[in-house]
Amino acid sequence: MKYGESIFDILYLLTALVSGVFILLKKRDSVGKIMGSAVILLGAGDAFHLVPRVLNYFVEADFTVWLGVGKLVTSITMTIFYLLLYVLHVKVYEQPRDKKAFKGVLLLVILRIAICLLPWNGWRDNDSPLTWAIARNIPFAALGIVIIIVYFMHRRKIKEFGRIWLYTLLSFLFYMPVAVGAGIVPMLGMLMIPKTICYVLMIFAFVRYSAVSGK
Repeated sequence: MKYGESIFDILYLLTALVSGVFILLKKRDSVGKIMGSAVILLGAGDAFHLVPRVLNYFVEADFTVWLGVGKLVTSITMTIFYLLLYVLHVKVYEQPRDKKAFKGVLLLVILRIAICLLPWNGWRDNDSPLTWAIARNIPFAALGIVIIIVYFMHRRKIKEFGRIWLYTLLSFLFYMPVAVGAGIVPMLGMLMIPKTICYVLMIFAFVRYSAVSGK
């Protein structure tokens, strides 16, 4: 179990970081910068949680604080990742700039991060109360719904992005039971594997688009 999960986590982090660099080098316009930055941010943010998790399997030390703080960092970087995904949608589909829509998305992002930063989340103890787990994921779920809708509406326009809405939907379906219920039912944590696979599929979509569209 620990070897399989550790190898999976390491391969995911390497895939994200290498793919992000590839995208930035391959496609040097604003769309490429958004995609590459989003992928690198995703990998770097997840590393704050996954690296201590891997080390916890093999090193005799107390990683409670690192695991908890790592979850906080990952929560914030995931939120910014979806903000960049929204901006990417506007750019790649050449949508007219809707200031009200962007302000609404930005409000959800700020609200989510603000709640995550409150001390009652219990990050340092790696033991978040259920109430706070639900509270901080309400604006995050709303943000996810926005991303699913906007990418679904344009799913037929660009082949490489045609399933982004589906990967986002599945990632949230796998993530929410873990975020809310893993403290009560630890086995729910296994859902993070298919959730991570959804992220990898998003990354591959970005890589394919970069390879096809070029500079």
